Amino acid sequence: MFSQAQSQLLTIRDILRFSVSQFNQANLYFGHGSTSAYDEAAYLILKTLHLPLDQLDPFLDARLTDDERNKVLDIIARRVADRIPAAYLTHEAWLGDYRFYVDERVIVPRSFIAELLQTQLSPWITEPDTISSTLDLCTGSGCLAILLAHCFEHAQIDALDISNDALEVAQQNVLDYGLEDRINLIQSNLFSELPEQRYDLIISNPPYVNAESMRALPDEYRHEPDLALASGEDGLAATHVILQQAAQHLTHEGLLIVEIGHNRDALEQAYPQTPFTWLETSAGDEFVFLLKRDQIPV
Repeated sequence: MFSQAQSQLLTIRDILRFSVSQFNQANLYFGHGSTSAYDEAAYLILKTLHLPLDQLDPFLDARLTDDERNKVLDIIARRVADRIPAAYLTHEAWLGDYRFYVDERVIVPRSFIAELLQTQLSPWITEPDTISSTLDLCTGSGCLAILLAHCFEHAQIDALDISNDALEVAQQNVLDYGLEDRINLIQSNLFSELPEQRYDLIISNPPYVNAESMRALPDEYRHEPDLALASGEDGLAATHVILQQAAQHLTHEGLLIVEIGHNRDALEQAYPQTPFTWLETSAGDEFVFLLKRDQIPV
């Protein structure tokens, strides 16, 4: 099919139609930045051709050279045959207006906490300039640590991850944003290697996929590190440790913010006396909780 297409697809419009058809026929899963076959095909085409990602229409009827056509069809074919998320094919992912380098050493950045940081966590933080120390647990690519640095301009950020491979990716992103003087990368299994530092704010997007869901993941997620996804039978293994130890690493008025996927019911059953505040995101109010230091169970 792809070899035949090389001689028959002449324009970007042709390639886009063909790609969407191939994606739909293959029943690809879209959960790593794009939400549809059309959006993902358009992104891969524009990126491969070095065109602006927000300007498809002006180029739709442009004819491709043989070399351009071959490159685009190759990346489309890899997306279909190998079920590789687009972010790994292009080595980039976006959170809002922020671009990050990614590869298969880290999960593709996606976090509702990124949305919340756009408002500097208002109304929970009323004076952003007073935030001087923050911690990003399970930093992965370093994306949330970098967003923290932009939101709280006077803050020093510690960014922890258990994976040295992930920290190498995070280091590249930190350097790309020129934040090496403000973001300190530390290898640690959650708080295990953390000194006696206390923070005004701790955020975490830890592993939170339960065992049943891990067994049912679409093929696209099999390219991501299991270490960054799986979190025990109930999906809360990492969150339990965070709740057990976070208070001793927060300042008196410190805040803890944790993303937990679809585990709200399980978490509230495990901690029936804990007054979780569930933060509103674009997908609802069941994915990210906030606790003040004195609300964390001890």
